[in-house]
Amino acid sequence: MLDFNNTEIAFRNKSDKDLEKAYWLFKMVASNTLIKVGTPLTTFALNLGLPIEGIIRNTIYKQFCGGESIEGCAAAISELSSGDVTTILDYSVEGEESEQSFDDTCSEILRTVAFAQQHQSISFCVFKPTGLGQFDLFQKVDAGQVLTSEEKIAFNKVYDRIDRICKACYEANVKVLVDAEHSWIQDTIDDFARQMMEKYNKESAIVYNTYQLYRSDKLASLKADFAYAQTQNFYLGAKIVRGAYMEIERERAAEKGYPSPIQPTKHASDTDYNEAIYFCLDHINRIGLMAGTHNEESSRILAQELLRRGISPKNEHVYFAQLLGMSDNLSFNLSAAGFNVAKYMPYGPVKAVMPYLFRRAQENTSVGGQTSRELNLIMKEKQRRRRQK
Repeated sequence: MLDFNNTEIAFRNKSDKDLEKAYWLFKMVASNTLIKVGTPLTTFALNLGLPIEGIIRNTIYKQFCGGESIEGCAAAISELSSGDVTTILDYSVEGEESEQSFDDTCSEILRTVAFAQQHQSISFCVFKPTGLGQFDLFQKVDAGQVLTSEEKIAFNKVYDRIDRICKACYEANVKVLVDAEHSWIQDTIDDFARQMMEKYNKESAIVYNTYQLYRSDKLASLKADFAYAQTQNFYLGAKIVRGAYMEIERERAAEKGYPSPIQPTKHASDTDYNEAIYFCLDHINRIGLMAGTHNEESSRILAQELLRRGISPKNEHVYFAQLLGMSDNLSFNLSAAGFNVAKYMPYGPVKAVMPYLFRRAQENTSVGGQTSRELNLIMKEKQRRRRQK
């Protein structure tokens, strides 16, 4: 019986000291004021070269990141593997703007592909499209604006970087996730993803696009992409998530005077997410599904539907996924029940991944009940351990 409240399984790889650290970290994250004030102060201190990097490394960084390099993630990868959970290596350096930095990011992602090919505990690679090209360039293409000759060259380079990564994954037989981003550049990302799927998903689902179901149009996009995949005879790779940019999307829509792309209610988002699960399972022979979710109900629905339909929990077309440092009660209880589970493992130099960490902390405060759930589970496990002593 699947029990997401089984904290013994959820935290069996965590020492008492690790639990105590996690408890105080989530207590701090729960404070909206601390996050709002602490984020700019930390950035300021890092830019001044003040000696706070060690504090960050041993707190929020250790909770949510695997290491500063691929090799530095070895201990975290091994810890997940001991609980039958695989790893998604996620090079999480953000905010770079030069062509050299885009080439460097591409090279680093190619290194994750080579590493994944040699290690079965790495189930997916991943890339963020704006890590491979300028955000403003994506925005201009999405808006249908005419590119200068220099911009056309830059855009072709973006295509080439994406193609190199997807080709490497195809040749290594390693699945790759194309992360979703803001709605005003997403059409361009979707076009890239479809092109890559059409090119490399002829034999199996290698390239996965991401569908953010907190958008009111994305269930329809998923179905339309599958229809296109059917006509062009390729497998659809679908990573379904709720989404990560809700406040930004609503603010921009209000500022620019266009209808918000975000669902009107959480219930609508939940409904579309679960409908996406059913749709993918209806066509599971031609769709690779990754359910990226921290939602207990959606995780339970997918697990139960697999069993009800007689689909093996180990079917290579179905994966559950959560972020490192969060929802271990879902990840490890699902893996203990025999399902395919992967954890997103961000990595990179401490200072370079701070934008990611700040965003993650802010999302934790905005996702209803997430931080309190983490705290309650940690407290439950601490009490269980005390009773056993």
